[in-house]
Amino acid sequence: MKNTTGRADKQAGADTDVKAAIAAERRELADLFEGLRAEEWNAPSLCEGWRVREVVAHMSMGFRLSLPATLGELVKARGNLHRMTDHVARRDAAAHSVGELSAFLRDNARHPWTPPVGGFVAALGHDVVHGLDVTVALGLDRHVPEDRLRILLDDIKPRGLKFFGVDLRGVRLCAEDMDWSYGSGAPVYGAAQDLLLLAFGRRLAHGRLRGEPSSRFTGR
Repeated sequence: MKNTTGRADKQAGADTDVKAAIAAERRELADLFEGLRAEEWNAPSLCEGWRVREVVAHMSMGFRLSLPATLGELVKARGNLHRMTDHVARRDAAAHSVGELSAFLRDNARHPWTPPVGGFVAALGHDVVHGLDVTVALGLDRHVPEDRLRILLDDIKPRGLKFFGVDLRGVRLCAEDMDWSYGSGAPVYGAAQDLLLLAFGRRLAHGRLRGEPSSRFTGR
């Protein structure tokens, strides 16, 4: 007989660790966002077409919209998820003050929301990557703790790369600040959190990556 109890206990322990990481990330980002200047809230982020304000509004959408409300927005967007999230982010960024947008994250630090696919790890990825969309674009020197990065880097899968339109054929990602690599082929070197952004489909500024294929993932 298989030891399903032991496996379930291990998964429960892993989920507890990820939930703690999510709560810590949301609280830290709420503190950071509260300290931004007005011009920084209106500055471009790494999410093309969104200012910092829209990114932060989007980060709390899952806490504030019920499932029926989300489905209703999706119907209004004619089933286009990108169109729906863009509309809601712009609407909510205009409707709420920057203090309210920051507080949504802190007040929901332990909210059990998860994306449609990926569970709690995907929820952590949502917070970490959108946080980097802000801090990297603004040139802020925030380093995501290694334990959170490792959870996300170790969860990179081909289907996720495909979803974000990332082609790593013939490329090996190699972190310079922790023991991690992914793929096979010509190496691309960079900070672990920059490589995470790459895996989530973000384009990085020239100079943040090294290696012959790095130009495939830099510039906008």
